Amino acid sequence: MVAMRAGAFLCAILMTGGTFAQHQASVAGYAGENLDWGVPATDSLRQEPYHAPTPLTIPGASVVKTRELAAMLAGPNPPILIDVLSGEGHVSLAGAVWIAGAGRGENFADALQAQLAPLLAQLSGGDKSKPLAFFCASAECWLSYNTALRAVAAGYSRVYWYRGGIEAWTEAGLPTAKTIAGRKPS
Repeated sequence: MVAMRAGAFLCAILMTGGTFAQHQASVAGYAGENLDWGVPATDSLRQEPYHAPTPLTIPGASVVKTRELAAMLAGPNPPILIDVLSGEGHVSLAGAVWIAGAGRGENFADALQAQLAPLLAQLSGGDKSKPLAFFCASAECWLSYNTALRAVAAGYSRVYWYRGGIEAWTEAGLPTAKTIAGRKPS
């Protein structure tokens, strides 16, 4: 009976055009974007180390997964993609704006918040209901979590945290581009 269940399970996946690898991706998500490390959500900015497991949820914002984000980008009111990974140039989501280091800082009243607020206003055209999607390297990167919290603190109402980040997007085979400091990836 177990063999029949396994056979029916694999058959059902194949009949819908999927593969076992696609089923595995739906469980763990691309690049582990669905993994639960038991980290509690917080409404405070995470301090270093920024490369560490992240929570599954974020206060005041919505978590978006790879396929959901791809669908949103193809929809009528796509979010502004904001890459906050620090460091040198890197591969990112095509069409994203790179604001390196926006997820660092101490609190919501620091100099970084004061610098970020006018950048977000410029990107959104001053519309605080414009959807914004923040991401960084992976589900083990707190920089995008922190920046999403910063956007919520600045009064943005449609804030998305793309937890899987660049690793999940790349693993899904979706369009990428090379970042250049101060410009959209091309």
